[in-house]
Amino acid sequence: MIPESDRNIEPFVAADTAAEFLCITRRHILEMSRAGEIPAHPIGHGKRKQWRFRLSELSDAFVAKIPAAKSGGKVLSTPAVPGNRIGGIR
Repeated sequence: MIPESDRNIEPFVAADTAAEFLCITRRHILEMSRAGEIPAHPIGHGKRKQWRFRLSELSDAFVAKIPAAKSGGKVLSTPAVPGNRIGGIR
């Protein structure tokens, strides 16, 4: 029987599931993990490790990186400069 305190623990997921959650490739998520760019938990020693992730940690890390979240929801517009197809001269 699982103790009451352990029932709400978020499970770890493999790189495939984490990559699907972030809509990126498995290879990209593994590269980001090795570089320390995202929260990841290595399993094993040596050069070849298996990486595990918690989806809530990934979500929190990416929300913290979004400028709109830091600026109170304001998204800055793209400046109108020559060559900028969004707001500039075409």
